Parts: sequence; C-alpha cells; structure tokens
Amino acid sequence: MIGVGGYQIARVRERRRRSNALPPRSALLNVMVGAARKAARGLTRDFGEVERLQVSLKGPANFVSAADRRAEEILRAELSKARSGYGFLGEESGRHEGSDKTHTWIVDPLDGTTNFLHGIPQFAISIALEREGTIVAGVVYNPANDELYMAERGKGAFLNDRRLRVAARTHLTDAVIGCAVPHHGRGDLAQFRRELEAVQDKVAGLRRFGAAALDLAFVAAGRLDAYWERNLSPWDMAAGVLLVREAGGFVTDLDGNDAMLTKGDIIAGNEPIHRDVLALLKAAQ
Repeated sequence: MIGVGGYQIARVRERRRRSNALPPRSALLNVMVGAARKAARGLTRDFGEVERLQVSLKGPANFVSAADRRAEEILRAELSKARSGYGFLGEESGRHEGSDKTHTWIVDPLDGTTNFLHGIPQFAISIALEREGTIVAGVVYNPANDELYMAERGKGAFLNDRRLRVAARTHLTDAVIGCAVPHHGRGDLAQFRRELEAVQDKVAGLRRFGAAALDLAFVAAGRLDAYWERNLSPWDMAAGVLLVREAGGFVTDLDGNDAMLTKGDIIAGNEPIHRDVLALLKAAQ
C-alpha cells in the first residue's frame, strides 16, 4: 500500500515523465527524419571507407566531396517527393526556387566535412524548413552515434526520445563554451584572438568541435552553455537555431539582433550566459 507521501511522489514522477515524453511526430517531421536517415545510410557507408583512404597519396578529399554531393541529392529528392512545390537551399547545389514561394528547405548534407574527412565521428545532416522567413522545423542527425535532434516551432526540442532543455548554469566561471577557430584563408584570425582572450579566462572551458549544427544542438541539450561563431552559412545554423530556441535558449547574431542567417554570425545559450558572453565579445571588437 502506498502512503500519502509515496502517492504524491509517484504523481510528481508521472507528471515529469509526461512533460518529457516525445509527442506524436508530425507528418512534417516524419518527412524530414525519413530524408535524413536515408541520406545517412550512404554517409555511414562512406565514413567507413575514409580510414582506408587516409593512407593513400591522393587522400580522401575527392571521395568525401562526392559523398557530400550524393547525400544532398538524396535529401533533395526525398524532400521534393513529399513537398514538391517547396524551394530548396543546399550547400552543394545552391538555391532552387519552388512554385510555393512561402516555403524553403535549408539543407546541409554534411556539416563537419573536415571531421568526416579525418575519420572523426562528429558530423551531421542538417535540415530546416523556412516558412515566410521563419524557421518552423529542424532536424540535425549524427549517423555516427545515431543521435537525432528534432524541433518544431512551439512544440519543443528533442534528442531521440528525450525532451531538451538548455543548461541552467548562470555563472561564466561554471560554463563550458563552444567556439570556432577560423580556417586557413577564411575569417579574421586577429579578431578571433581578441575574442578568445576576452572569454577564455572568464569561463570553465572552451571547446571547438568543428560542426556548427551539432554545436547548436549541444547548446539545446545543455552539453554546452553557449556557443559563438562567425562566417557561417544559413544551412550551418538554421535547424540549430530552432533547436536552441525550442529548448528555452536565446539565439542572436553578434550584435544581439535576429539576423544570424543573413549576417553569418551567431551566439546561442541560456539567457544569462548568452548575455554575458555577448557583452565580452562586443567589448573585444
């Protein structure tokens, strides 16, 4: 027999279980997840070949470029089959206008290409749907560990069957922050050094994982307390922006505005950490 105290505890646990449960997946998310999983089969197979190619004189770069293109072709075909009139913006093939001018798929078939190229299992397929200028659905899938992040506007963010919440830490001294080091010939390295100096001694740690979509997903999952990067493209960020916001986080550009997809820079985190890191970055400019 359960006493009053035990009954109340059981009720609390049941409410928590229901609040964290994955709601029935919408038809839209089913389309996106199905496309991601189909493209992932080829990437998983190709990823298995990369290690053998590392020892060749030519190296795996051409092979990985072909894998990237094949994945995008699969994604475009699957998404177009389900929503034939929607526009498409992809990293490999660029923009394709659809008959439905209000909807656009924004797709990165292989975010974290350099990781993939080196056999590092930190890469993802990223799919977002933009409706009249607003991201309304997003999927980020890492086939290397079968982590599937999903979000729909107003319906929460999830990792596989678990509801996501951004981290609750409020002090920079406790925070682990994600960032990106500018690539050779791309980005302002001097600016990054100023930003690094401004942030590094204020936080518990900095991490550079090499896949923007997953960095944003990690913020949504509370694995990173915040993340910032410059010189990104819309397909790097679109799905991740929605994941963070649906997990209760804040996302802006590095001026504190909402122009991430057009300006190409981003900062994400919970409200206090986002605010404090943004202030440090602004001071470093």
